[in-house]
Order: sequence, then structure tokens, then C-alpha cells
Amino acid sequence: MTRAFDATQTSTSTFTISVWVKRGALGTRQSIFAAYDGSSEAGDDLEFETDDTLSYNGSGSSSSKVNTTSAKFRDPSAWYHIVVARNSGATGASNQVKIYVNGVLQTLGTNGGCDTSQFLRNGLNSRIGVNQGATQYYVDMYMAEFVAIDGQMLDHTSFGEFDEDSPTIWKPKDVSGLTFGTNGFYLDFEDSGDLGDDESGNTNDFTETNLAAADQATDTPTNNFCTGNPLANYHAGGTYSEGNCKWVSGGTAGGNTLYNISTVGVTAGKWYCEVKMKQSNTSMIGITDKEQPDSSEAMTQSNYAAAYKSNDGKYIVNAGSATTYGDSYTTDDIVGIYIDLDNNKLYFGKNGTVQNSGTGITITGISAMTSPAAGSQGCYFIGGTKDNGGSTFEYNFGGCSAFTVSSANSDANGYGNFEYDPSSGTFDSASKDFLAICTKNLGSDGG
Repeated sequence: MTRAFDATQTSTSTFTISVWVKRGALGTRQSIFAAYDGSSEAGDDLEFETDDTLSYNGSGSSSSKVNTTSAKFRDPSAWYHIVVARNSGATGASNQVKIYVNGVLQTLGTNGGCDTSQFLRNGLNSRIGVNQGATQYYVDMYMAEFVAIDGQMLDHTSFGEFDEDSPTIWKPKDVSGLTFGTNGFYLDFEDSGDLGDDESGNTNDFTETNLAAADQATDTPTNNFCTGNPLANYHAGGTYSEGNCKWVSGGTAGGNTLYNISTVGVTAGKWYCEVKMKQSNTSMIGITDKEQPDSSEAMTQSNYAAAYKSNDGKYIVNAGSATTYGDSYTTDDIVGIYIDLDNNKLYFGKNGTVQNSGTGITITGISAMTSPAAGSQGCYFIGGTKDNGGSTFEYNFGGCSAFTVSSANSDANGYGNFEYDPSSGTFDSASKDFLAICTKNLGSDGG
């Protein structure tokens, strides 16, 4: 997103930026915001570095005004609230730049302070999600509640809080009453047709590039959804993208199975996700009880997975014999996974039709299902392809989909955005209210 400001900012020394982010790719340089005067090394930019620290360069040269956190931020399942407050007129570098993450003032390994600001500056392009020249360091992350305050150095409490309902969980506050200053803005990303719409009252709208309505997610800081987990990415390493909802297998597995795993494990309740296939090899979709399998384990290792096979429609539990179940599936088919941990049953759907006439697979021997209280890691969604790379798994966990959803179905609690209704179909379970794995569902329905 880009805006060329055409008004003189309230202050050339002081601003505050607040934004919530949920990381996708780790270990790469990614620019959250940037501006550059074009004639020297002076520029503002906030970015994640290749070592996953957070760095703010406050309008100085490439080295003189850098402020970098000691902490590293490597959790792709969590939302981080980042506040950068700066005032080049304050005495001493430690008073000129302050960085807060999730309500905590960060210790800075380097603290270079700041000079005259470029971000929000009249006549310059201020950018979100790319470097100053709009050529590199693109972000791979979710963003929410992006606020810029022109002319004030505010702290974290203006944007977030611990409250009596969740005294240990940092949450966003209503920012509509803040004074934004002339070039300040508030991007709430609620209008899918105009994601750069400024809600501050200043009409400081940003222009989107390569962003469409389908890029809007229901995954938010107040309702965090499951995604794929780039930290559990085994056997020659597949590639994640699309908010960790798209996984492309790669390389040769050396006789084992390439696979990927979701971020959130559940031990009770009924849960649902969808996978759209783009495949070149035999694929398997299902569940596992291993959050971090050893790199030598195949997906069908004994006592660890149940999977539905693409080539013949059969299923395997714990590396046992393949059992007749449903139809085969191929490219562009959408497979639904229905996990019933209250009755130890597993179901699969193909393009909205529950397979095997709704008779579930009884899961035995997998600790996440048969003994969730016995210290298991929980039950996770899993996808894999046998022996060689080339298959693509496009997940929809309800918060963000790697494929375009045309039907817009939510779960029984009103959460998620799915192609097919999670509660529609024939099941031999006592209940068929399958839910998206998200924090609000986990809070109300266990798991």
C-alpha cells in the first residue's frame, strides 16, 4: 500500500505507529512500513530482520539511527502488537525511540535514536508492506489495526490493554477517539473492496497494489485462527505462502512422505477444515498426534496418523492396511476434514459430500484421540505427498483461505469462512456441529 502525502505533517520530529501482525515466513527481511527522501540515505523503516529481530531505522544513514530489539519474534501462530514511538527532539537516543511488543517495552540491542522523520512527510511516498523503493522486502504476514499518529509520541496503552476478562492477554482498544494529526491515519481493513480506506476522518487513504478482496481474512487479534505451521515442515522442506495456508511440497523424500502440520492441537470437541488439491503425486490428507515429528518419520508411521489417500480413496490408520472408504480425489477437488474427538471419529468430505455414507472412521491407537488427558500433544491437521515433491495443498482453516471461497459458510458459532457448511451432511456422530479452530471456539467449546 502506498500514499503520497500532499499536506504538511503536524510534526517532522514526532509520530507513533501501532500495528498488529501475525507472521508468515520467518528468517527473511520484511518491511512493515517505509519512506525515503530519495536524495540521501535518510529514510524511515520498520522491519523484521533475517534473524527475526524487529528493527526501526529512524531517518538516519544505514547504520547511524538503527534501533533493534534484543528479542526475536518467531511464533507464526501468534498475533504481535507493535508500537514504535519516536521523537527526534527528545534528549538522548534512549528517549527518542521506544518499541513496544504486546504491551512490553523492548530492550534494544542497538539504540541509535532518530532524526527528522520521512514517514508521513509531505511530498513523499509512505509505503506499507514493502521497502522505500517498492522493490523488495515484501511482507509475508497478516496485518490488522494499522494506526499512525502524526505529532504525538504515545505509548502502548493508547492502543491495547489487559482487561479484567483477560488479565494476561494483550488486546486491541478502540482507537477512534485518538487525535491522529494532519497526516495520521487508521486502517481497519474492514472494507474488502477498499482495504486502504482511512477511518481516522482525515481521508488519508492508501492505494493497494496486488491486494484484492480475497486477501481479507477473518483471522484477527481478537479471534486467532489455526494455520499451517512453517516450524513443522519436514522431509526436504515444502514451501508455505498465503498466510501459511498454502503448502507446496518440494524435493525428494528419500522413501518417506513429505508432510505439513497445522499450528493448533485439539484434544476435545468437533473441528473442521478444508483442503483444495493441486497435485502431481499421490497425496494424503488427515490428522496426526505429533506436533513436532522426528525428521526420520514417515507420515504413516505407526501410532501417529490417519490419512485419506487421493489415488484410491482409501484410508490408513497407524500405517495399517489401506481400507476402502470413499472416492478418489484430484486437482481442484476440495477435501473436508471433520474431527470428532468426543466420539473418536474421523470423516472426510469430497466437494461437500461426506464420504462413506457418513459412517466415520473409528480412530484407535492415536493418543490424541484415545487418551487426550495422558499428556498427548493434541490432534493436528496434516497433509502429505508420497516420495517426491510437486503437490500443492491449499488450506482453508476458516480465518484465511489459500483458494477463493465462493459460498461463504460459517460454522455453527458463526465463525470462519468456508466453501462448504461444516454442519451439513450425514454423520453417525450424535452431533454434527463441527467448528473452525479459532480462539473464540476454543474458549467456548473446549479443545
